[in-house]
Amino acid sequence: MRESWSLALSRHRARLRSDGRGALLWSGRVTLASVASYVAALWLFEGPPPLLAPLTAMLVVQVTPLSLLASGVDRVVSVIAGVTLAVLFAEIVPLSWWSLGLLIFASITLGQALRLRANLMEVAISAMLVLGVGSFATESAAWQRIAETLIGAAVGVATNLLFPPKVASAEAGRAIDDVADSVSELLGRAADGLEAVVEEDADVAPAARGWLGDARRITHEIPRAGAALLHAEQGRRLNVRAAGKPNAGPGLRQGLEALEHSAVAIRSMFRALADSTDHPDWPTAERSAPLRELAGTWRAMAGAVDAFGQLVADESGPPDRAGAVEVDIDVVRQARRALEEAQERLEHALSSSSSGPQLELDAAVLATVRRLLRELDLDQRIRRQVRLARSAPRRVPRPIARRRAEPWPEEVSPDAETQVLGRIPDEDP
Repeated sequence: MRESWSLALSRHRARLRSDGRGALLWSGRVTLASVASYVAALWLFEGPPPLLAPLTAMLVVQVTPLSLLASGVDRVVSVIAGVTLAVLFAEIVPLSWWSLGLLIFASITLGQALRLRANLMEVAISAMLVLGVGSFATESAAWQRIAETLIGAAVGVATNLLFPPKVASAEAGRAIDDVADSVSELLGRAADGLEAVVEEDADVAPAARGWLGDARRITHEIPRAGAALLHAEQGRRLNVRAAGKPNAGPGLRQGLEALEHSAVAIRSMFRALADSTDHPDWPTAERSAPLRELAGTWRAMAGAVDAFGQLVADESGPPDRAGAVEVDIDVVRQARRALEEAQERLEHALSSSSSGPQLELDAAVLATVRRLLRELDLDQRIRRQVRLARSAPRRVPRPIARRRAEPWPEEVSPDAETQVLGRIPDEDP
């Protein structure tokens, strides 16, 4: 437990060192856009401080130019819709509790009809702020609010175009490597635990169910790496800083696909282990030798997954990591050779297995090893990258910020039903 805490702490420190400069630059961009929009609105308008302009600029500035354009347009549309409703209501009904409720209901309904999503509440907020100044000043307040919003949105867009964010390929590579580290750490820990349980002649089934729960949690965390990858892919579009730089997107996408498929296969293997060790037809005396062999196979799996994740991260990093990539390739090849040896042992054991539960477990482990050999094959990785590069979308997709976020499972028990993961489209049959 102490080693796992120290490992997690070292990872957080490394992430803080690598992401600290990016966080400072992001804060500077937001501050610059807010101050510039406030100064521009203060120069154009008299009266109370035009705080709406810096607020709009702060909300419009996004981490990618693609999402910035979508957010800026949506925010302007939401403000115009809200102030238009406020002007109409001020001409028809006085401000009271029932008219305010009717205005909020109409604003939210209109925002849903316009599919504003993240900026939906801005329609109601704009309508209430404009209506709150009173019916006599509603029209002037409406025009000033629209003008301040346009100024803030324009300054936010200009800030992102003049000071574009960096392409987050390295961050996506680290997120994918974190998935590989989680899988390899689980396999190594399970191998040590399996040997200890066999040595003590204890029941393996409870430990197997615990490893199954850990594997399930890892598969539920894979979409987080997918979100980081999508952010990196969007960060290249309309970004002048991406010009002339190699596109690491296909390599990252293939790496995430391979690790996702491998994690699901490993999860199924732990399910088979839990079922087999809990089966009464497999005597405890006959389990020791096969389970020790299984621990060795898990270590080979852990080494292969960890080496592959490091390769994906180094390939997406700066150009000075070229030497590290060559080393990673050699490590992946050595790890695959260890997996091939494990495959031969499993095929031999499968041909001589007589017990039903042991036969099922050997078959599940062999299928997992074959899956890892296929997913971590370097030649297959290159072919997949070529296909992904050729099938890159020509049109601009909807930004992820406008998509509906799926709720994260707060707690997952090992005996819960297997959940269907979102699959990335694959051209292979």
